[in-house]
Amino acid sequence: MFMPHTGRPSNQEARLRQPGRDPDPAFGRCSGGSARSIPSEPGTTQQSAPRRPTVKSAVETLNPTRVRLTVEVPFEELKPSLDAAYKKINQQITVPGFRKGKVPARVIDQRFGRGAVLEEAVNEALPKFYSEAVTEGELNPLGRPEVDITDLKDGEVLTFTAEVDVRPEIEIPDYSDIEVTVDAVEVADADVDEAVEQLRERFASTTEVQRAAAEGDVVRLDLEARVDGEVLADGVAEGIDYTIGSGRLLDGIDEAVTGLEAGGTATFTSELKGGSAAGREAEITVTVHAVSARELPAADDEFAQLASEFDTLEELREDARTRLARQKKYDQATKAQEQVLDALLERVEVPMPENLLRDEIETRKHNLVNHQLGRLGMDLDRYLEMQEKTAEEFENELREQAEKGIRTQFVLDEIARREKVNVSQEELTEHLVRRAQSSGMSPDEFARAVVEGGQVPMLVGEVSRGKALAGVVETVRVVDTNGEVVDLEDDETDPDAETVTPQEAAADAEGATGDAGDTGEKADKKDNA
Repeated sequence: MFMPHTGRPSNQEARLRQPGRDPDPAFGRCSGGSARSIPSEPGTTQQSAPRRPTVKSAVETLNPTRVRLTVEVPFEELKPSLDAAYKKINQQITVPGFRKGKVPARVIDQRFGRGAVLEEAVNEALPKFYSEAVTEGELNPLGRPEVDITDLKDGEVLTFTAEVDVRPEIEIPDYSDIEVTVDAVEVADADVDEAVEQLRERFASTTEVQRAAAEGDVVRLDLEARVDGEVLADGVAEGIDYTIGSGRLLDGIDEAVTGLEAGGTATFTSELKGGSAAGREAEITVTVHAVSARELPAADDEFAQLASEFDTLEELREDARTRLARQKKYDQATKAQEQVLDALLERVEVPMPENLLRDEIETRKHNLVNHQLGRLGMDLDRYLEMQEKTAEEFENELREQAEKGIRTQFVLDEIARREKVNVSQEELTEHLVRRAQSSGMSPDEFARAVVEGGQVPMLVGEVSRGKALAGVVETVRVVDTNGEVVDLEDDETDPDAETVTPQEAAADAEGATGDAGDTGEKADKKDNA
């Protein structure tokens, strides 16, 4: 029979389930209607117009985020499911005197019990009747329902209840008077100098020298880590090239190798950053095999021609200034969105579905412990120790983050619905390409994973919410620290672009990535322009 949901969502980054789609395979593809209304007062019961003269359903609001469906099904409505149950059982049993699959229903009842057939039929029929009641009640379910068979009389009636979390009704107040302040976009000469210096570092040459190592030198070294006197199985590394002062290896290594010549050895203590003993103190032995001095190219026109498409150093510097300004503009827009979202959330009251919140917290914790920390070979206790947090502080922070994530989705989804935000095929494809890049997968691989996991509507929702937030930012007042109004409007949005629904997107997703490489190239040029 159907059981309350106790499982964990998939590890696709902790995503909220799509309304109207139940993830439990037992309930198939339960589709909620596009409407969102539910009874406004807890304890009230909404009698739905019957789908058929014989089937009745009602919706009772338990609280702003949870309802109870009561469905009464006349027994004749179970006939297709009973027939299917007999057929299924027929294929699984062998009765002497009858060919396989040809055992009469009365014989099955006599030998195996009518109850087994009824149970199979009800399990097969419940998803259909639940889905119809959800659609009829104009509900947007969140997650699996908790189903209870309250009455099952052979030949008479099936009655069941289903409690499920639903999206709450949200009132979006006027937000046009929101004002936020962000840093002004200013590129100083020192910023340009630093960018050119970093480019020179990339084109530095090295020459092996016979002297003690100093800051800025490149040393070739071996490392050996011991914990409690034992060399770790994954604690040996050989032939590593390391630039002294870069801070890219262990704490304390710069001091240990500075002053050593080729063949020199030093021992120091440091906290391991990864591997089987991540976070533990280890005794590190370092052996230097070679010392090389780094020489940076002169900052002149010849260097500009070597390192870029420009002929002069001045042109290179101007390009660096333009790129820095673009990056600062992007950072400014990101900060503005964060501040506007925080200000918006402060104005909107969002009832919180507790079951959804619990699942979101568990998913975030599961992803942290089993994926992020797991890759580092670190457990949660060690992580909390490094973060200098108690378990209670960690749980509270996790709950706050989960609550904000859910509230953000609800609010932006409501704004997108109210403002009739559409998602074009091009926008969806570009978003898919960016997500693929961030996940380290090719667009085709990511698209297949998304389609197979039924996550296309999730991607459409992400794009839709992003556009909804962008619309809010355009509506409010954003000023910089110089008191100037900041224009964050995206002029590249094509109002005539073809829009897609989540269903169309799911059907087109694999085809949409047919030219994903081209789209990705365009996206890269846009991001790096």
